[in-house]
Amino acid sequence: MASSMMVSSATVTVARTTAPAQSTMVAPYTGLKSAGALPTARRTATNLNHLPSNGGRAQCMKVWPVEGVKKFETLSYLPTLSPEALLKQIDYLIRSGWIPCLEFDKIGFVYREHHRSPGYYDGRYWTMWKLPMFGCTDAVQVAKEVEECRKEHPEKFIRIIGFDNVRQVQCISFIAYKPKGTEYIN
Repeated sequence: MASSMMVSSATVTVARTTAPAQSTMVAPYTGLKSAGALPTARRTATNLNHLPSNGGRAQCMKVWPVEGVKKFETLSYLPTLSPEALLKQIDYLIRSGWIPCLEFDKIGFVYREHHRSPGYYDGRYWTMWKLPMFGCTDAVQVAKEVEECRKEHPEKFIRIIGFDNVRQVQCISFIAYKPKGTEYIN
């Protein structure tokens, strides 16, 4: 019994001698500091020097009407793409490392017909034209496939999608062809 008493008293002594040293190492929590002590930067509404500039050559383009017009994909606020603009978009898709894929659909936009619950939309999935164009390095190849799809399905919308095979996501999607009578539907 005597040996157990000595151990416990030694432990108490050690605990008492180390406790003050530990308490001085950690500062007590004093709460959050007030925001009044932090410096603030103020800018006046007339000082626009902090904004980036391109030399004043920017021209703003008015977007198409907001109400009553169907919207299609990424570039739906722009007029129909010219063949040159379409090739530039396809080239951007390929340079970004995305895999081009063509899809077609009769309606061409998302709608609700069969169910009205949140998150449910008809027309989300289009029919794929052939397989994705893995290894495609030329925008003209994709444009030829668009033309081939258009010849076989002249009454359907055709869109080009760019897939990122690393992130496993669709990165871009835009309309490449609109059927006759819908060219001005945006």
